[in-house]
Amino acid sequence: MSEESLPDIRVLLVDDQELFRAGVQVIINAQPGMAVVGSAGDGLEAVRLVDELQPDVVLMDIRMPEMDGVEATRQIFQPERVARRARPVRVVVLTTFNLDDRAARAIRYGASGFLLKDTTPLMLRDAIRTVHAGNAVLAPSDLSTLLETQFRAAAPVPSAYLALTDKEREVFDAVARGLSNTEIAGLIFASESTVKTHVGAILRKLALRDRVQIVVFAHQHGLVKF
Repeated sequence: MSEESLPDIRVLLVDDQELFRAGVQVIINAQPGMAVVGSAGDGLEAVRLVDELQPDVVLMDIRMPEMDGVEATRQIFQPERVARRARPVRVVVLTTFNLDDRAARAIRYGASGFLLKDTTPLMLRDAIRTVHAGNAVLAPSDLSTLLETQFRAAAPVPSAYLALTDKEREVFDAVARGLSNTEIAGLIFASESTVKTHVGAILRKLALRDRVQIVVFAHQHGLVKF
């Protein structure tokens, strides 16, 4: 499928600086297969617009008045809100410096990663497409570094994880380490379609939304293996 024929990815912009939102909107609307469907100046408005507009991807500033991006992300991914949606929403938090502890908290609550505000238009475009596909927008090593500050004591391993098959646990470990489907396929001597099937089963059994949440789950329960 060519870029020109890609369906629009619906984007919501959230930042307290109107000029910044306007600039990002121009960049996104110039990309094939993307469209800005709304913008918000604080987290409170962002939560309302996610419910109202049903965007695919939210670009969320981490530091805002009224309600910051961390709390907005937490509310967006409240189970009752998630259950009402016809399709999933992904959140990418925007921050001014690398390895922001607030960004780590937002990822713990459901965000798919973070971007620095001075990122390039090309990196912004690729990040939106990456999270829309259910993947993280930062390197696995950076994600692990961020999450290590969030889970200082491992929570008990839930029975749902113990119910995974041996092969599913092998795939779980590989996803938690940041391996791609292609890399996992080579590791377990299977096709990529088989890997996707295993990942889908893991997400369903553990009630997780995407691969990023597998990484979070692994850190939360002390299941990360390097």
